[in-house]
Amino acid sequence: MTWEQGSLCTRLKGLGFTPGNQIKLYGQEFELLGEPIVMGNNLVLLDAIEKKSGQLRRVRIPLSIVNMANGKRRVA
Repeated sequence: MTWEQGSLCTRLKGLGFTPGNQIKLYGQEFELLGEPIVMGNNLVLLDAIEKKSGQLRRVRIPLSIVNMANGKRRVA
């Protein structure tokens, strides 16, 4: 893991993407099982349990949240 990826992971954890937290993404509720998995600058995944079905899923953190954690602003 590069320094930039580690820094991104730390910032995402500061936004609440930490094990044990519950989040709502893509219209579904999840309980997070692990820390963010940084696959690249724009691809970050989470291991989570979908609350409704109880299934283990690997969920992508939306790009808008990744960009916010990276300090990037959307240009109109």
